[in-house]
Amino acid sequence: MKRPFAILALMLATATVATVAVAQDKPAAKVNGISIPQYRLDAAVQAGVAQGSPDTPQLRKSVREALINQEVIAQEAVRQGIDKQPGVAASLELFRVRALAQAYFQDYFSKNPISAEALQQEYERIKPELATKEYRARHILVNGEDEAKDIIKQISAGGSFEKLAAEKSKDPGSKGRGGDLDWSPASRYVKPFGETLVSLKKGQMTEAPVKTNFGWHVIRLDDERVARMPSFEEAKPSLERNLQSQMVRKVIADLRAKAKIQ
Repeated sequence: MKRPFAILALMLATATVATVAVAQDKPAAKVNGISIPQYRLDAAVQAGVAQGSPDTPQLRKSVREALINQEVIAQEAVRQGIDKQPGVAASLELFRVRALAQAYFQDYFSKNPISAEALQQEYERIKPELATKEYRARHILVNGEDEAKDIIKQISAGGSFEKLAAEKSKDPGSKGRGGDLDWSPASRYVKPFGETLVSLKKGQMTEAPVKTNFGWHVIRLDDERVARMPSFEEAKPSLERNLQSQMVRKVIADLRAKAKIQ
């Protein structure tokens, strides 16, 4: 129902790539004489920490056991020749290419850090685009226009919007709350929905159904308020992601321009 309001994430950030120094000390484990390097364990632990897990002995132990299990299975797969199967070989190559692309941009950003001045300029640039109002709306989403019109008639005759939303709405995210969409700027919605929302007065319901690519909506505006402008410090993570995304697009465009693509 809503379009993402957060600024674009990095185009190639499909997985976490941890930056670790290659350890030269003893391996984390050995399986049939094959070493599991310590840096592989450290990278897996860093990935867990990035997802909110604390770096504890228990985490490291469980990660080590998981790596051993993976190595045992991988060795058996190679013994049986599974790695030579076309689909498996293609997947391994895909993972390799993806890891290299991610590592390239990780290295690129470390060598081309975004300055505080650039972040401040980006903040000033997007400030006019930020919403000045937020709306609290309810909606009932159905597949057909006639069904939506019938719902409007029922509500206009005294029916409960909330009850009908719970019974008939096709939006699983809001039907359990009587169609409540919580507070959002109009820009977070698809265009027909957002434009209709700003045209309504507080407490008003649409007189006719509103069509979007999701279906037909009956919309009611419950309240509106002035949106709070995020401070520069609050916006910094999103600003940095936005600038990095712009850098990614430019680098890719430059590399494609130099490449021979057939």
